[in-house]
Amino acid sequence: MKLVDIFLTASSNMMRSKLRSFLTIVAVFIGALTLTLTNGMGAGISTYIDKQLGNLGAKNVLEVQAKISNPFDGGPQEYDPNRTVSGNSVNGPGGMAVLTQKDIESIQGQPGIKSIEPAILPAPDYIQGNSDKKYKLTMQSFIDGTNIDIAAGKSLGNAIEARELIVPISYVELLGFVSNEAAVGEQVKIAVTSGLGEQQVVEATIVGVQQQTLLSTVGGAQGNKSLMAALNDIQTEGLPDAQKNQYIAAFATVDQNISDQDMQTIKDGLDSKGYTAATLDDQIGIFKQVIDAIIMVLNFFAGIALLAASFGIINTLLMAVQERTKEIGLMKAMGMSSKRVFLLFSIEAILLGFWGSLLGSLAGIGIGKLANRVASDTFLKDLAGFDLTSFPLTSVLAIMLIIMTIAFLAGTLPARRASKKDPIEALRYE
Repeated sequence: MKLVDIFLTASSNMMRSKLRSFLTIVAVFIGALTLTLTNGMGAGISTYIDKQLGNLGAKNVLEVQAKISNPFDGGPQEYDPNRTVSGNSVNGPGGMAVLTQKDIESIQGQPGIKSIEPAILPAPDYIQGNSDKKYKLTMQSFIDGTNIDIAAGKSLGNAIEARELIVPISYVELLGFVSNEAAVGEQVKIAVTSGLGEQQVVEATIVGVQQQTLLSTVGGAQGNKSLMAALNDIQTEGLPDAQKNQYIAAFATVDQNISDQDMQTIKDGLDSKGYTAATLDDQIGIFKQVIDAIIMVLNFFAGIALLAASFGIINTLLMAVQERTKEIGLMKAMGMSSKRVFLLFSIEAILLGFWGSLLGSLAGIGIGKLANRVASDTFLKDLAGFDLTSFPLTSVLAIMLIIMTIAFLAGTLPARRASKKDPIEALRYE
């Protein structure tokens, strides 16, 4: 019997007991559906994060902070008289280690660091636009080389003397502007309280509106160096000189084409000096690890479903072997080898896995596409370009191949039993 004949025979045999085969395929279908959806969610989230990381740029920028004492991680650190600890809202939460000008110089002296810029984080009282209403605002410094997902306008420039900022898209209507484009070029007022307790107002120009993304700062605006310095000068007015030059973090720039090994050398060097350094990729990597862990747990449950399906395949084929004992004896008596008999039942097992995985994958893709549409119209409507699920062809084919392999392995026991049948005894079987 040729291979084509064996394949056609196996396909025909699979349909002899339609209900039994159907139930077995359904079991495989459930596992394939679950596995396709879970991997689709992982691929969708990972693709979006990778795209956002690519859009962010600034891969050669390290965020450097002073090491924080953690009594649950290696015990409390020894007191360092040269390490300053914050104690007011200007520097951040009380008790957090901050960077001083001496630290900035120490970081700058680390081999491989091209430039360093302290992170200025003012705490504005409010922002006001064309309307009479005032709204709370958090701000962060714009990092040179960072690409912002702009909905309207342009990005910031730290070399520009004018005070400029980019506001999140959620602020546009609240500030009294009819559209994102209408907000560009308009003046806003940002109030901040000085160290003397006096509230002062700084005017700034909106040059861009930021599209909301998964990686964007919630409720935050970005200001250029000129604006952030003006707000910081007011906020630190009246404070002792020692408190004026304290920073939660600093942004260190390294060579654009730096290798991973050299980047790690810089991180290790800063670590030995008492600092922690991380790129944007490092920080987002923690988030990706959490997502991957969740997907692994979901895949585990899908694996349980496939395990149950494999027992169904074994049972289906064992019953088929028993029902076709005389046929097996006749085929072997006519010269069919044991290897061919084994192959016949193995192909039948693979076909059960194929149809179950194909239908499960197609159903998973359909449900995923529907979920993308619902999500984009509801809870993901503010995250442009974020598809909850994604189904790369290679991933779907890999899932099908894995399931067919499991089906083949499950079918080896019945197939082996069929191939070992003695033709004489098989022909006598009633």
